[in-house]
Amino acid sequence: MSGSSPRMTVEMEDVRMTSNKKPSIIRINPPELGAPPGYSQIVDINAGRIIFIAGQTALDRDGNVVGKYDFAAQAAQVFSNLGLALQAAGCTPANLVKLTVFLTDMGNLARYREARNSFFASVTPPAAPAVTLVEVSKLYGPDFKIEIEAIAAG
Repeated sequence: MSGSSPRMTVEMEDVRMTSNKKPSIIRINPPELGAPPGYSQIVDINAGRIIFIAGQTALDRDGNVVGKYDFAAQAAQVFSNLGLALQAAGCTPANLVKLTVFLTDMGNLARYREARNSFFASVTPPAAPAVTLVEVSKLYGPDFKIEIEAIAAG
């Protein structure tokens, strides 16, 4: 085995960190930066936990692409998956502090915003994480039109 190193596999069950302290999440939009539509320019957090959520795509629980030719269906599935990931970490959309959104066609921006607004519509207090949105030539699967990665504070 010269030239190779053994791989270590570590499996952990339920490593959820718990804290009774409620995170402080302050969303700031200085007037000099303009009023952003549906996101915050600055998010200041003081939290016991920071949760990193991998890029979510339009896969259902069985690994099938939802809405292969339908951006709105894909966006709805992506936000649904994001909600499930947050729930698994003991969080809600109100805990989101940063989203990075990848679209394969900026022509879908309005449909993305509709899905985003629907996702955040029932959040109390209102949440508007900082967002970076970019158009990319392709995502890891040829049928994906949107991917969202996220950071939450808990």
